[in-house]
Amino acid sequence: MAIPIIIYDLDGTLADTAGDLMGALNFVLERDGLAPLPVENARSMLGAGGRALIERGYAASARELSPQRLDILFGDFLAHYNAHISVHTRLYPGVLAALDAFDAAGWRQAICTNKMEASAKLLMERLGVAERFAFICGQDTFGVGKPDPKPLIGTVEASGGTTARAIMVGDSATDIKTARAAGLPVICVDFGYTDVPVTELGPDRVISHFDELTEACAGLMPL
Repeated sequence: MAIPIIIYDLDGTLADTAGDLMGALNFVLERDGLAPLPVENARSMLGAGGRALIERGYAASARELSPQRLDILFGDFLAHYNAHISVHTRLYPGVLAALDAFDAAGWRQAICTNKMEASAKLLMERLGVAERFAFICGQDTFGVGKPDPKPLIGTVEASGGTTARAIMVGDSATDIKTARAAGLPVICVDFGYTDVPVTELGPDRVISHFDELTEACAGLMPL
């Protein structure tokens, strides 16, 4: 039987990254004379990657961006973010214990995020958990981001598993759409970055703490 795989989203799922992401956004906004946005806005702005975050940030000030200008801003955003990537970011409570539990149970673990791959790997290294994951997939790893199923399917395969023995864990409609398109069951945390409660989005399970994850997975894919 194929090795079971659990694939996590990163922002709002494994780690509370809002402070550092919004800090990088505000760096580019303020440099252009625009008002900074509060961290509380993160729930409705994060999840689609850095370029989308910048577009949403500028739209909040009714400022349009050309593709060329967006590319420049994204480079500046990314440089600032990577330089301050773990100032405020922390793993959510229970994450380390959950990673230990799935390791002990023989599962392979991976990440599929709309962060750039280098940023995702850097953050996991800074938080001391990079070695826990068989594969870390970013928005640029397979040339397309979520909700396209390609990066999720590619992550499962690169981790040595099959979609028939894999589960996605996320925090938003993007993760649910990705998992559904890839044919995977999906568990959502209810404390992540979404302006629509995940209970209204139809995941297979909803958890409020990582200590609930083992039981949720067992109910979806018994070993």
